Amino acid sequence: MALDPSITGSSDWRTELPTLTARTVTLREPMAQDLGSLVDLLSIGDAARFGLDEPVTDVAVQQFIERAAHERAAGLAFTYAVTSGAARTVVGLLQVRQLDPGFEVAEWECTLVPSVRGSGIFIEAARLVGSFTFSTVGARRLEARVLLQNGRGNGALKKLGAVQEGILRRSVRRSGAYLDQVLWSILKEDWGDHWMSTAPRVH
Repeated sequence: MALDPSITGSSDWRTELPTLTARTVTLREPMAQDLGSLVDLLSIGDAARFGLDEPVTDVAVQQFIERAAHERAAGLAFTYAVTSGAARTVVGLLQVRQLDPGFEVAEWECTLVPSVRGSGIFIEAARLVGSFTFSTVGARRLEARVLLQNGRGNGALKKLGAVQEGILRRSVRRSGAYLDQVLWSILKEDWGDHWMSTAPRVH
């Protein structure tokens, strides 16, 4: 079933990142008022790091929010705060970074608060961001690196149609230990019309 997101904002994502909406989530660029929520999110033991070094502090997260806007303006990356519910509570972050100068190859990283994991929010947010990345940004390949022991994360990527390309041995350090990651990829032609919005509404 095709997802039909509502897209608001500038057509040039480098100038203004558009808001993406679906049934249960709204995605928007992180803002200064998200500081407390993002500190809590990024302090979770298994949270994705998004380039942050431990420990997670108010200053480090404020710099992350500012850097996300600068990198988006430079066309290097874009970051979405995942919000849910009538109160638009921040429940996650999803970032896409270019791996080549033309943004044809990119890597995405996502983390969610434990209370919404397994609820379908990741799949819905990933559909929105994947479609935006392939159709608007123009990427042809999206990569993800997930800890080998993260069964839920690896299962979610498989559900999206990602292909497991291999194991990256001891490729990331967490809490002083080097851990294996699974390398996943999705190609634009793999994504297909079943995820891509056929008629996004622009406001």
